[in-house]
Amino acid sequence: MTEQRHTLSDLTEDEVRELWSKTYNREGKPDWSHIFPYYSDDVVFRDSIQEIHGLEDFKAMCKRLTDRSKQLQMHIPSIVRSADCIFMQWEMTMSFKRYPSSTLYGATKLELDDEGRICSQRDYYDLWGDIFDNIPWFAGPYRRFMHRKFG
Repeated sequence: MTEQRHTLSDLTEDEVRELWSKTYNREGKPDWSHIFPYYSDDVVFRDSIQEIHGLEDFKAMCKRLTDRSKQLQMHIPSIVRSADCIFMQWEMTMSFKRYPSSTLYGATKLELDDEGRICSQRDYYDLWGDIFDNIPWFAGPYRRFMHRKFG
């Protein structure tokens, strides 16, 4: 059975926001299965800590995040689209198995190929700063260090 493939070419910003929001706002574990058909087989995903090539490896990365997390919630305050590029700002609250919830603030740039599928995804966020801000005894020293060393 062949997986039905979808494109983002004709989707509005609100429809893209809805697709990505419901990925994370389920009871319990997140589920990406409804957005995988929008990705090219040779998608390149990149964020602060990794670079992934290919849809199967991207799916495996999503599964690893699901396995580590107790629950994820996504809020997308803004999204813009220009031809073959979609840029969204997001706030993702992650609940891990043994740690308090942490909210990560970031942005994602999706680039579409000629068929309207996602060929490139780049996520931008400050992983450690956002996590350390939720650890009371560590947040202050970490932010002071960053300010001293990086302005």
